[in-house]
This record gives sequence, structure tokens and C-alpha cells, in this order.
Amino acid sequence: MLALAAVLALACPPAPAAHVTGTQLITVQAQTTKTTHATLQTWERRDGCWRRVAAPYPARVGWAGLSRDRHEGDGTTPIGTFAIGSTMYGNAPNPGVRFPYHRLRCGDWWVEDPGYPAYNSFVHWACNRPPPFKTPTPDMSKSPDAYAFFAVIDFNMHPVVPGRGSGIFLHVERGRPTNGCVSLPRAELASVLRWLRPAAKPQIAIGTPADVRG
Repeated sequence: MLALAAVLALACPPAPAAHVTGTQLITVQAQTTKTTHATLQTWERRDGCWRRVAAPYPARVGWAGLSRDRHEGDGTTPIGTFAIGSTMYGNAPNPGVRFPYHRLRCGDWWVEDPGYPAYNSFVHWACNRPPPFKTPTPDMSKSPDAYAFFAVIDFNMHPVVPGRGSGIFLHVERGRPTNGCVSLPRAELASVLRWLRPAAKPQIAIGTPADVRG
């Protein structure tokens, strides 16, 4: 029995991240908190063991790197383990995701105004009319490339803390750092989003190797 236990231990490598409750996981590892480059890896738990799903993908993170104490507009990507939001969005047709998918249109916003009651959530307002909240970026329909399709990273959601940060997405990479999101090249992002299953309660773990493995 001891020999069998030793074999099973070798067959099951350590969990790729702490505080994971589902059976699908995305890890985003940056070598330091100051870099804007990272490596994204997908994992699935099968028979109690975490297995790599695909080859690692090159990713980008915030222009100010990573932070354990993110706040609105600071350009950092938050460190931690977060759920994937229950709805995916995009300006392009549904790329084949298994989550509910909302096709973006004029007047679709993600609220970035800490003083507005719907801070850090999706709202629709009349097309081409100024909404009742501050808008540091255009409505999402005006970003057809970055927001061709994306998943929401549930940062600062439960509860929502005004000013802590809003609109953290896994979206299409544009050849530069993000404002705090995680980005992938379009084809690779489509592959990852199609792989995710709501029933698996997927999560994303972001940080340096020490943070993700911790």
C-alpha cells in the first residue's frame, strides 16, 4: 500500500494554484510584479489530479505590472485567484463559447465610476447619449478589436468595493500592455474561452510563480 501511495503521489503533481475549488483553472504567471509579460496556462482536474490542457500561451498584463492592492486606474493587474464571470461578451459573433454570450452594441458599458451605484458591472444606456456616470473609456462597442470577445474576471465583485478597481477582463491582445486586464492573441483566446465550461466552475489565478504556487 505504501508503494502504491508513492506512485500515486508522483502521478499527481502539486496543485497549480492555491484556493481552487472548481475543476478548470487558468494560471497567469509573470516573473516579477513589474513586468507586463506573462505566461498563461490551462489546467483541468481529472481523477483528483491537475493536468495541463494545452501548451503555454504568451499573455500581457497591466502597464504597471501586478499588484496585491489594486485600485481604480493604477494600471495594474490584480494578484489572486478569481472566478470566471457567468456571462461572456463580445463585439464579434459568439466564437463557440459554452457560457451565455452577450453580443455588444452601442450603449453597452462597464461602469468605471466608483461613485455610481452600478460600479464594476455591465449596464446598457441609450446609444450615443452621455450616461449618468463618469466614462474614462468609450462604451465597449467602440473597441471591436480588444473586445472582439472576452471573459470577465470576477475581481472586486463579492462585495464590490468602490475605487478598488473595475472591468478586469480576459480579452484580445493588441500588441501592448493592458490597463489591468489579461490579454491573449485572438486565436488563442478563442480556444481558451471555448474550452471553459460553466459546470466546471473555472477560475483564474494571477501572480508571480510564488503567488500562483502559494
